[in-house]
This record gives sequence, structure tokens and C-alpha cells, in this order.
Amino acid sequence: MYHYTYKTILAKRSFSFVWYCNRKVLYGVISVVFLFTGIKPTSAWVYPEHRNIALLAIQNLSPAFRSELNILWKEMRTGYETRLTESVMDSSHRIKTTMLDYAAWPAIAGDHSCSPDNLLHNVLQTDWILQVANIAAALDNNLAKAKTKSQHLNALQLSDMQLIKADEEYATRAGANSVHFLLPRTNVAIPYLDYFIQTTTSGSGLNALGAYVLYHTHAIRKMIQYTQSQLSDTEKQNLLRAAFADEAFAIHFIEDAFAAGHAAGSRGNASLQKGTHDYYNEAGLEVQTWDGKRLVVMGDSYMRKEDAVLVAGIVKESLENLLTAAMGKNAGISTPSNRTDIQKEAGSYNACTNTVMPDEHLDPLAFKDILIQTLIPGLTDGKGELPRFRAEIGTFIGISASLNGSAISGGFGKSQMTKGGVGGMEANIRFGLGLDGVLNQSGDGLIFIQAGWKQEASSTNNFTYTNTAAATNSLESAIPARAAYNLRIRLPFCLIPGDLILASPLLLFAPKTYNKMAIAAVNGGLIPWQSGFATGIGRLQFILGREIGLSFYGLRSPKDFIILPTTGNNSAVVEYRSTKIDFPILEFRPLRTFSQNQTSSLMLQINTGIDIPSHASTLIPVGDPTPDLKSVWYVGMRLLFNWRHYF
Repeated sequence: MYHYTYKTILAKRSFSFVWYCNRKVLYGVISVVFLFTGIKPTSAWVYPEHRNIALLAIQNLSPAFRSELNILWKEMRTGYETRLTESVMDSSHRIKTTMLDYAAWPAIAGDHSCSPDNLLHNVLQTDWILQVANIAAALDNNLAKAKTKSQHLNALQLSDMQLIKADEEYATRAGANSVHFLLPRTNVAIPYLDYFIQTTTSGSGLNALGAYVLYHTHAIRKMIQYTQSQLSDTEKQNLLRAAFADEAFAIHFIEDAFAAGHAAGSRGNASLQKGTHDYYNEAGLEVQTWDGKRLVVMGDSYMRKEDAVLVAGIVKESLENLLTAAMGKNAGISTPSNRTDIQKEAGSYNACTNTVMPDEHLDPLAFKDILIQTLIPGLTDGKGELPRFRAEIGTFIGISASLNGSAISGGFGKSQMTKGGVGGMEANIRFGLGLDGVLNQSGDGLIFIQAGWKQEASSTNNFTYTNTAAATNSLESAIPARAAYNLRIRLPFCLIPGDLILASPLLLFAPKTYNKMAIAAVNGGLIPWQSGFATGIGRLQFILGREIGLSFYGLRSPKDFIILPTTGNNSAVVEYRSTKIDFPILEFRPLRTFSQNQTSSLMLQINTGIDIPSHASTLIPVGDPTPDLKSVWYVGMRLLFNWRHYF
């Protein structure tokens, strides 16, 4: 699961935000193009995987710790008995649940909330978070039932589109940092203690282990305050909930640290980061832990039982650390005395928008026994780094060639009603932005403008009714052979074609709303009727309204002409121009290859359109009036080859 935002782009470019927004229509298009050029994936395991890990960890607690957790959970439920489950965990994970257990909290942390305070508000006060939990339960079932890669991808695609509707900030939350990733090592010989200190040092890039130490530290401090302070029952309940919210965030990020794509590091631009992340999550990664264990781990949506068992063991130790403090024992962390405001610590620290570790003394060595079991991350850029892979994200230049065939409704003459067929070919050059799989691999936010040349053969229908045989040469055809200049534009839309351009003023007044629209658009729209559907032999997508082609005939010399029947057995030679408007309806992509900076694909499109004649004038007989012309409708098929080079 990924979230993307335009915030990163604005931070990386020198555009003035007001200047950026005030260009309305023109820069509405540009905003769509630049919206994703700085995107970053910001989450690891999908919701049900996060929850299943936490569930397994709670189940494996010793009887003493489990008893303590149940007592604390009962106190935390006070006042929220209709929102929090009676048991600390609900192993059934019902699709139509109206309550949340604690195992759900780490799944909501980080991905559906940005701080512990925000987590508590969402869990205890909002209705949409229940929808998220239900969507996650359905995803859990669908992933378990998926037998093929296409079924797996379709399950993720359906879940992501449902989450866009349920979670108002799903598309705009986060994107400014790499908090869900492990910090890359600077050299191969760095001792683990030095590395742990580096991850928590003030000013270091926000990272999964640093976030774990931060939130876990504050959870323990609050728990110590809970056991040692003279507080009212309400104050103790609030402090207890705050401590477990901090711990939920800590658990979320320690879980993330074991996803293959996140252990590979967070280096490179958006395309390299996402491509590498996706590759290792699916293919797996051989890793070693700091304490010497060698193993293979998988990643987001590909979690195996052994992955869950491994990570659950770490989460179990973290919970035991917190529960030790709740039982009044030494948990390895001291807390300042007489601190009445400790509940505020870390609770408001935003893991979505902050980019560096806070200016606060943290002691990762207090949790050495936990951290030493984590994965050794990949090296930063340079010799020995893990192979990097690229996603089809970013600007490109490309070529497109196609073979076209269509059935036409007749000729341009009013009396030319005999149907026929036309074949042709075209070659084009493209400039655009690749956004394949921005939210998931079924997405398609491809944006491009292309220009080129089209050559068409003569139509198979005759210019008169007198001969029922198919036309054998151009002169007998209702539409003789001709050529055209091509122009084609592709742009995703949220609800109606062109709405991202029309809604561009929202960038000034409601940028989050516009961002959400754009994310939804590139993943099939709000309905979503244009999402890619994966099959065992390729991807099928309904694309009506996403793409439009224009072909301009009659602009070259010599001009195009047609022979039209007039009165009696007479005919006229008419010079004309026409504009063909093409609307692709359905697209099937059976073959596709991608390297580090280029991609090629073979696609089949079913299309329809209209050919509108204009600028007609009679050449022969000279001086005769020009017959009225009519438009020609068609349905057809295009076999396309596309090649792109990414920058």
C-alpha cells in the first residue's frame, strides 16, 4: 500500500505555490504531471498483515504478561465499551465489525494516522476507521484465496480504491520522508551499536528503527508515570491509552523494518525507490540480522507464515518491555520525576510530515536486545549496494507505432450508406509522464501527448451502388487512400473526462482534495470503472475518456479528394479536408518488458470515433455546386507497439 503527495514536489522545486496555482487551466495540466514526480512509498505491510503480526504477538505472550495486558485493556475501555472490543484481541477479524481490538492499532498507526494523538482520535472517535477495518478484513480474505498473481493484484487494487473512499486522507497522508524504511548503512564495517545510535541521533533522516525507539521510549515513560503518579482515574485512563498509542506506533515501525523492500533501503529518486521496493517485496531478499541469523524475508502483501512468526517474536518482546514497566519493574528506561505533562511526549510527533529525528536524547542501547534481532539494511549508494530496480514513474520520450483497422458506416456522400472497412498504419513520437502502478500495480496514470503521421488505405466500399463488388483501387473507393497528421492526448480523470484540469483551482483552495482526486484518477477514478484488471495473460482496462486522438486529413499537397455521385449517373470530384476524432474504449496489454530506463509493450485497443468532413469544394465539373457531405462513424481495432525512454 502506498500514499503519494505533491508536497514532496513543491519542496524539491523552486515553484512559487501561488504562481503554481494561478495559471488555472494550463497549469492544471502541469500540476497533474508534476504531482507525482517526487512521490515516495510510505508504508510496508498492508493493514491485515500488520494486524496479524500483532495478533500473533499477543497470543504468544506468557500467561503473566497476557493477564496484565487484559487488566490494562479493561481500564483503557472505560468510556469506550462500544468502540473497543471486550477482549484485547478479536481473532475472528469480522468484515462487518463495529469495534476495534488492540491488534488493529499498529495497523492504523503510520498508515491511517500520523501521530499517537491522531491514532487515538481515529480509533475512538471516527466512523471511517471502522470502514477501513472492514476493507482490511476483506483484503485479508481475498489475499488468502488468491491463487494467481492476477487475483493477488486485483485484490490489492479493489482494496486500495475502497480505502481512497473510506479514508479521507489516504491519498494525501505522508510522503515527506522515509520513516517506514531502514536507514541505509554508510559502510560495511559499521558496528551495530554505532548504527543504532545513528538511527536515533537528532537530525538523522527519519527511519523505521529511529521511530521505533522514539515511540517505544515514550510509551514506557508514560507507563512508568502511570504506575508512580497520584492521578485520578480519568487521568490514569488517558495516560494509559496514550502509552498504548505510542506503543502501537512503535510496533508499526518495527514491523516495517522486516519488510524486504524496506530493508533494501530508501535511496534514489521516486522511480528507483518504488521499483526496488516492489521488486524485493515480491521476489524476497536474503538478509542477515545483527545477531547473525541468515534468512529470506518477503514484503508488503506477500507475507508468509514464517515472516509473521519472525516479526511477531520481536513485537512480543516489545510488548513485554512495556508490560514490565506496567508491573512496576525496571524496563530499562528512566523518566524524570514530577512530570505532569508526560502524556504529551511523542503523542503529537507527526511521523508523516517530519523528515528528521527530533532533537531529543534517545538511548537505543536500552533496547539493544530487541534491535539486535532486526535486519542489517543495504548499503547506501556505491560499491556493494543492492541492485536497484526502477518503476515506470517519471518523464519519458517514446515512440508509438500501430496497425489500424476499422469498420465504417459509409462514405462522406449523403447517399453513400454502404458499409466498408479501412486499414492503415501510423508512427508517432510521445512525450509524457509514466505513472504505472502509483498506488498499486493495477493502476495506470499514464499521461502523454503524441504527434505523428498516419497513412490509410482506400476503403473497401465503392463510391456508388452500381457495383456491389469490393473496391479494387483507390478511384473506385468511397474514401480513397489518404494521409493525416496525428495528435493524441492521454490524461486520467476522477469522475468525468477533463475534471483534473477543470478542478485545478482547488490547488489554491483545497490542495488535499485535489491531491485525492489525482490519486483516485490514476487508479481508475472514483467509480472506479477504469481500473486495470489483471488476468493470467495480460491486463484489461476500460479507458473511454482517458485518451483522445485527432487526425487531420487534407492538409498536405496534393489535397485529398473523393468522387461523389450526383444526379442521374453523374458524379463529381470533390476536394475536402476531414478531422477524425478517435475514442479508445478498451485496452488489453498482453506483453510488456521494462529495464532500468526503458520499457516496451504490445497493446490492443478497441476504439470508436467519427470522421468529420470540412472545406469541401468541387474540382470537376468546374463550377458545379459542392454536394453536401456527412460525417462517417466507425468502430475499430488498433495493434500498438510502444517504447519509452525514462529520464
